[in-house]
Amino acid sequence: MYAWIWRKLPFGLPGKITGSIVLIATVGVLLWYVVFPWATPLLPFDDVQVGTGTEQQGDPAGPNPNVVIPGEENAPDELPYSDQSNAPHPSAGATR
Repeated sequence: MYAWIWRKLPFGLPGKITGSIVLIATVGVLLWYVVFPWATPLLPFDDVQVGTGTEQQGDPAGPNPNVVIPGEENAPDELPYSDQSNAPHPSAGATR
């Protein structure tokens, strides 16, 4: 197909290069202003659902993060991991 288009473009090599640029620009503009706006409502990119869908439908703001549930291991502000694991204490024998 591209070889056929290249053969049908007039005016030698400069005309073929200019015609190719015009054709590429025309296709780009057509896609950008006609095809993509038409297809946008058909695509699911704006259909975003955060969560698993099993949350309760009570408070629209969601659960209160400051409430401690009995039997829960971590308090609301307690980290569930060590924040010192990547910063070990220097050993007594290590000198520079």
